[in-house]
Amino acid sequence: MSGSEQEARAAAAPGVPISTADLVLQPVSAASAAALTAGDFSGIRPGEGWPHEDSMDGLRMAAQGLNTCWLITLGDVVVGECGTHAPPDPAGLVEIGYGLAAPYRGRGYGRQTVRALAHWLLGQPGVTAVLAHTDPGNVPSRRSLVSAGFRFEGETGGQCRYRLTGQGGGSV
Repeated sequence: MSGSEQEARAAAAPGVPISTADLVLQPVSAASAAALTAGDFSGIRPGEGWPHEDSMDGLRMAAQGLNTCWLITLGDVVVGECGTHAPPDPAGLVEIGYGLAAPYRGRGYGRQTVRALAHWLLGQPGVTAVLAHTDPGNVPSRRSLVSAGFRFEGETGGQCRYRLTGQGGGSV
């Protein structure tokens, strides 16, 4: 493995638990992500509707050590997942993704997740901005991003692009 690959994997190492008013984002190790993608849920208590349609995408990347991933927990129940798409790029930009099981949507958990994850990431060395993309028709996700302080930058490739910048580049 080259030095740059080692640095990228180190930057994607599991994070720390991140708490919100109602939730705890629990870091997922590569080994745990691999077990979850193989269908082994013995170490967790999945909530109704989890995993959902997109859950395994980020967990597969985490199993390979390519991103940082957290399970979104309500009490001891997993209700979603969130994380980065990759380590920050040389300019300090990092993109996030997140998803909640359907029964847990519309309760403010998306906003709490996005806000907590983005602010934690902006506190990490070298991270200057957090990006997120969502489908134009996904109004709840768009509202969560705006409520968490992200600014709409426009549409690219059929996706709405949002950005939250850290202390030297805008508002947090």
